[in-house]
Parts: sequence; structure tokens; C-alpha cells
Amino acid sequence: MKLKIAIAQMDIAYGNPEENYAIADRMISEAAKGNPDFVVLPELWTTGYDLERLDEISDAQAAESIAFLGKKAAENKVNLIGGSVANRTGAGVENTMLVVSKEGSLVHTYSKLHLFQLMNEHHYFIPGTGTANFELNGRMLAGFVCYDIRFPEWLRKHVSKGAEAIFVVAEWPKPRVAHWHSLLIARAIENQCYVIACNRAGSDPKNVFAGHSMIIDPWGEILAEAGEGEEILTAEIDFEKVKEVRGIIPVFEDRRPEHYRE
Repeated sequence: MKLKIAIAQMDIAYGNPEENYAIADRMISEAAKGNPDFVVLPELWTTGYDLERLDEISDAQAAESIAFLGKKAAENKVNLIGGSVANRTGAGVENTMLVVSKEGSLVHTYSKLHLFQLMNEHHYFIPGTGTANFELNGRMLAGFVCYDIRFPEWLRKHVSKGAEAIFVVAEWPKPRVAHWHSLLIARAIENQCYVIACNRAGSDPKNVFAGHSMIIDPWGEILAEAGEGEEILTAEIDFEKVKEVRGIIPVFEDRRPEHYRE
């Protein structure tokens, strides 16, 4: 089974949800012209890292974002990995990935488990507790948010449950772009699956972001990579490749998890 992926590497307007909905609208529509199966948005695409104003600009129960993504998915007949948004719940604000089917229905949410202290996330967000696995288009998939990729055991847990492709949404800063490359390629190789990673472009008052969204195959080969600016990145993935690679090097058959517990 083959799927066409489009990544919307957007430049996010700092702390301005209204403008960001307009940018996302434009980029989803542009990406949809290529008839992809999935379009992917970056982390915190409605607000950027304007964390000090989250009480004002976060989305209560992610309701506005879910409605927007549902409308755009149905209009364009495309599944949306709706990046992540600042989702205001009764317990606090979560950094929540939204997955919407091409019919416009919300099929999965995942809130970022690992909060990045270097950018003060732990002061403004609460960590998620749910699973990153979901099923769509008849395939088991998984979706993670930015800092999660530095925790290989977290990703392996989900791939061990059947995920054949991993979506990563991020606001990864330019000074650590080498880590972005290395970590994503390593996650693809060790899990023998596709890694589809959408980073943001541009800058905010405190950071310059790396761009360089990537689509990586189960051998760790980069199928497509963006530059630093706003861009639509596309590539086709083939799940037969996952089966082929896992057959050549049977990592999952040779695991001995009983020895890995602390």
C-alpha cells in the first residue's frame, strides 16, 4: 500500500491564532492540489511559543482547532495530522496533536509526554498520558511531538504495537538542526519504519527555527527534505518497504525485552 504525504512547513505568527489559521488554510489548500493522502502541520501552529500568553490564546478543549481542521479535511478530502495546539483543559494546558480523517472527523489526540525544560514548557504545559498509536487508512501509525524523539524507548513502545510510520511535529530550533537529522534518521533505522517529520520555519522573539522537515524511509534514507523557509514537501511512502526491511533484518523477532527492564 502506497500513500502520498505532504508536509506544510509553515512560518508561524507569534501569538496570533487568527493569522495562523489563515496561513494554515492557505498551505493546506496548496498542499491538497497534489492530491496527497495526508497533510502534516507543525507543533503549536496556532500560537507558536508565546507561552506567557497561553491563558489568553490557548484553545479551550482544542475546539476551534478541531472545527477548523475538520472543515479543511472534508473540503480537501485529505487526512490531516493537525500538528499540535495549545489545548486548554480543566487540569491545565496540554500540547496536543490532533488527527482528523478526510471525512472531517477527529480520530485521535495525543498530548506531548515529554516537556522541554530548556524552553520552559514545564512551567506552562502539563504532560499528556495517552497513547501515540492510532489507525487510519487501514494502517497502524503513531504521532509524537518534538522533544519526544529524544526518548527512543517511548517511540519503540508504539512501534512494537504495530506502527509502520511515525509522524513527528515540531518547533525545532536551528542551533540543534544536526540533532534533528541524526535523531530522526536513527528512529527510522532502529524502528524499521517511515518517519514523517514536520518542523516549522521562521523565527520568534527568542528562537530561530530549523525547518528541514523530512520524510525518511525504513532504511534511514531521506526521501525528501525541505530547506529553512516556508515550503510544501511531498513524497510517497510504500508500506511494502517496511515489510521488506523487517524481513531482511528481523529486529523485532530478535528483541529480548525481558532483559531491558530496570
